[in-house]
Amino acid sequence: MTETDTPLHTTALDGLHRSLSARMVPFAGYAMPVQYPTGILTEHTWTRDNAGLFDVSHMGQVTIRGKDGTDPAVALERLVPGDLQILKIGRMRYTMLTQADGGILDDLMVTKLEDRLFVVVNAGCKTQDIDRFRAELTDCDILEHSDAALLALQGPKAVEVLKALVPGVEALAFLSGAEFAWNGVALFITRSGYTGEDGFEISVPNASAEALAQALLAHDAVKPIGLGARDSLRLEAGLCLYGHDITEGTSPIEADLAWTISKRRRAEGGFPGDTVIQTQLLDGPARRRVGIKPEGRAPVREGAKIYADAGLTEALGVITSGGFGPSVQGPVAMGYVAASHTAPDRTLFLDLRGKPVPAHVAPLPFTPHRYVR
Repeated sequence: MTETDTPLHTTALDGLHRSLSARMVPFAGYAMPVQYPTGILTEHTWTRDNAGLFDVSHMGQVTIRGKDGTDPAVALERLVPGDLQILKIGRMRYTMLTQADGGILDDLMVTKLEDRLFVVVNAGCKTQDIDRFRAELTDCDILEHSDAALLALQGPKAVEVLKALVPGVEALAFLSGAEFAWNGVALFITRSGYTGEDGFEISVPNASAEALAQALLAHDAVKPIGLGARDSLRLEAGLCLYGHDITEGTSPIEADLAWTISKRRRAEGGFPGDTVIQTQLLDGPARRRVGIKPEGRAPVREGAKIYADAGLTEALGVITSGGFGPSVQGPVAMGYVAASHTAPDRTLFLDLRGKPVPAHVAPLPFTPHRYVR
């Protein structure tokens, strides 16, 4: 998050954020709230215990619809390793856009509907993603929903809050979505999110976004949450952040995301980088993303190098996300480590401003997921 001279885009909730005294920062070309007056620690804890409302309208929302009988799931499988054809109507899947060398161009959520796919892509990648969809999926119509906001309501009390406004959402299973209405406004709601908690993501027309947000915030269990707590929540949940934990330079297998690729897709291939990924599945990658717990209280940030020895001479990899985990009550991190050093509890040393910090490989997630199954 750095200052820029380029004019920033704003979301439909920009005025609401400012009225709530949010600290706004540039993020992926948008002015976004990083925190509110109570601070990141309070926002993080509130979401774990109650319900947090996030503005994620900077993300891209896209509909892919096949032309002349084309199945959009079959078409999109040309670009991603995820098994989309197996999805039932209303079910969703996490997958990635890959390139010829197996690197990850973006990660995305895909929901299969009756005659189309609803896809959510990352803000910083959405222009190139949509351009790629239009260039590669010529047998499909691609529609970007720039007229819609996206709200995420996350936490153990999210369901009781939302069902009071939108009856029926409580019946949604984890990783499923459906169309609903609120005060005559059409909504598309999925039971999903990126905090490790139960929750929902709500696509709502821009014109109605602030009214819906205000209705949610009127509930005593709901507070607005910024990007700072969103990052600490997803880190504790062991979830990757594109551009950090996964990039064009990392493959799904190196990123420990092999679980996203079904047996059929592993065998058949048919997506960019399939040969590289199939080889890594068979032989194992040279490095792998792991959870890391530094000893002591000092967080170790992204970019810190990882070593096998306290002398910091035998380099093993690098931290890709790191910070203090409020729920864990200590520092947590993720990074890429040579495959020879990825065993649970393996001792590592992290370079913190030239000083070796002992750490060990830890299982992910750091905080148990509490999705509704």
